[in-house]
Amino acid sequence: MNLSYLLDPAHWDLADGSIPRLILSHLWYVLLALLIGTAIALPVGLWIGHTGRGSFLAINAGNAGRSLPTLGLLMLMVTLLGLGLAPVLIALTVLVIPPVLTSAYAGIRTLDHRVVDAAKGVGMRPWQVLTKVELPMALPVLMSGFRSATLQVVATATVAAAVGLNGLGRLLIDGLAVNDYSRVLAGAIVVAVLAVVLDLVFALAQRWVVSPGLTERSSK
Repeated sequence: MNLSYLLDPAHWDLADGSIPRLILSHLWYVLLALLIGTAIALPVGLWIGHTGRGSFLAINAGNAGRSLPTLGLLMLMVTLLGLGLAPVLIALTVLVIPPVLTSAYAGIRTLDHRVVDAAKGVGMRPWQVLTKVELPMALPVLMSGFRSATLQVVATATVAAAVGLNGLGRLLIDGLAVNDYSRVLAGAIVVAVLAVVLDLVFALAQRWVVSPGLTERSSK
């Protein structure tokens, strides 16, 4: 295993094309896709779970989203929109929507409805039931969907390099172009480590925002 590219200090300074710069670009694509995808999928998933309407959409959106070839979708978007950030964001956002949508829906629908009925019984309005009862109780399932989406997007954001953008995919694309497999290996390792680190960060965030009682309940 040749780690010469990864261990070379010159590749860890702050010059253009260095590993830290590529990591920052990669994280930027991931963050934008997560924000856009969550803004689209979370309200829809919560609404479907709260009202019980459109559950067929939630289930099939999850299945359809997982079956879409990201690179093929990216090439289609490039054909329609040209090169740039927009095609990459569309392709990555499509990855975010299914797990967030289905986890939001499942998190609401699997709640103990006696608690929901009790909240309605004390006079809570529908939006209060959703925001103060259902959403907090659904957080364990919702966070698991968000973590799953994050892992998928971190791994797939390497496709940005295929359309001329930066990110850790540059190490893979450029390394393959010149048969520099040490660079390719460095890219694969950094992407894997980044995915693990982000998952740990969100796991800690989940422990912080989710009530211990809900965590214990969901583990039973």
